[in-house]
Amino acid sequence: MKILRLKHMTYLKMAALVVSIPLLSGCAVNIDEYSDMEPELDLSEFFNGHLEAYGIVQDYKGKVSRRFRADILGQWKDDKGVLDEQFFFADGEEQHRCWKLSKSDKEYVGTAGDVIGEAKGLVAGNALNWSYVLSIPVDDKHWEINLNDWMYLVDENNLINRATMHKFGVEVGQITLYIRKVSSQAHRPLTQGCRV
Repeated sequence: MKILRLKHMTYLKMAALVVSIPLLSGCAVNIDEYSDMEPELDLSEFFNGHLEAYGIVQDYKGKVSRRFRADILGQWKDDKGVLDEQFFFADGEEQHRCWKLSKSDKEYVGTAGDVIGEAKGLVAGNALNWSYVLSIPVDDKHWEINLNDWMYLVDENNLINRATMHKFGVEVGQITLYIRKVSSQAHRPLTQGCRV
């Protein structure tokens, strides 16, 4: 009888969680709430030239699971651009990502090798919010993780990037980055295949 009661309580907790997810999503911040914030974020201006980033990955409990730095080179031609990102993790792992971006007024669309489909986002004031599905290797498998990615321009040379990761609607982790614009000039050639 006690086991049955515990199972019943577990089902009630699960049902409460499932019911609360749509309610919590209704409390989410809307990008339009940043429309009056300055300075105004334009990805083709901030992500043009040499940038460096420092970040952490946290698990669902908030524990830091990884630390990294990134070397970024951005280049734009009209409304098309690339972000050539090289990541250096504290455990010695290195990763590369090439974002191919396009801009139409306040909307951005991006693709990358480990992004499933397209990343789509909007800019308002000093903020960008975009969402996409990232394929992350875990052991011998690849997990498809939904990212809700926010960028906040602090000033013309500094930006904070915060992303929450979800699987099956449940938050599984967070990524936080500080990105600094070093120069508007390229400091190295773009990686082969990463071209505007």
